[in-house]
Amino acid sequence: MIQYFQIQDHRTVAVQSPDPGTWVNVLPPLRQEEFSELSKGLQIPIDFLKDSLDIDERSRYEQDDDVKLIVIKTPTENNSFNDSDAFYITIPICIIITGTHLVTVNSFENEAIKKFLNTFQNRRADKPNMMVLKIFEKIITNFQEYLKEINQRRNTLEQKLYAANRNEELFQLMRIQKSLVYFVTALRSNELLMMKMARTEFLRLTEDEKDFLDDLIIETSQALETANTYTTILVSTMDAFASIISNNQNEVLRRLSMLTIFLSVPILIASIYGMNVPLPYQKSPYAFWIPVVISSLILIIAIYNFYKRTKR
Repeated sequence: MIQYFQIQDHRTVAVQSPDPGTWVNVLPPLRQEEFSELSKGLQIPIDFLKDSLDIDERSRYEQDDDVKLIVIKTPTENNSFNDSDAFYITIPICIIITGTHLVTVNSFENEAIKKFLNTFQNRRADKPNMMVLKIFEKIITNFQEYLKEINQRRNTLEQKLYAANRNEELFQLMRIQKSLVYFVTALRSNELLMMKMARTEFLRLTEDEKDFLDDLIIETSQALETANTYTTILVSTMDAFASIISNNQNEVLRRLSMLTIFLSVPILIASIYGMNVPLPYQKSPYAFWIPVVISSLILIIAIYNFYKRTKR
């Protein structure tokens, strides 16, 4: 699906054709015919339009004649039905700048473009550099919001784990850890992209735009540091819970071992008196109670000595 937007009378208006100064937004479902039509109509290399289809596409920029391509990663919720997949993943957004148009291509719906569309009345498609930087700003904001959600979810799962050590919470923590891996990788790639753009004349930014880009680089670095911090905390938390589970398992095994030792003495005595051979006091009326009393006394003495030593 292809959308066309322009600013008319200080408000966003959807138009039917890509006139000069139009923002062209390509959304899923994506069709080959639309790519071919858009490529011919706006003189854009077809590869630039298809790069967003690769979910593993790295953040980068390149230029073909007068057409510029910027690929940047943005976070989104993972709609996978696999319970072991990450809660959030990162997907590429392709931003294409021609002489007269700004084109964004999304292989998945994402919040960054939605937020940008909601504030499009404050943008101007005839100033593509600032629009690109504003899209960067929305992407960084998305990263920060998702990181807050991840931290809140992590805290909730930790509290549940403190109350009861269950595998379900551990699996969800693993999904959060996978999400953070995606975020750290994407933020690092986005940071390198912005720093390279700041050092080169790829967009030919004005001084105000350069200052804005510098601020975006700082915010990206802060988001990257936050993601790294959350990753470190989560790894430490999972290691701590693994140690706790291991200690609890060792304690259970120790108790079972002691119970086995304690019960072995009465079992031994009962086994001896269960033999089909002549035994002492076998004709006594107390033949049943004698081994029972002896076994009980030995068991009580053994338990007493054990707990006495453990309290030292």
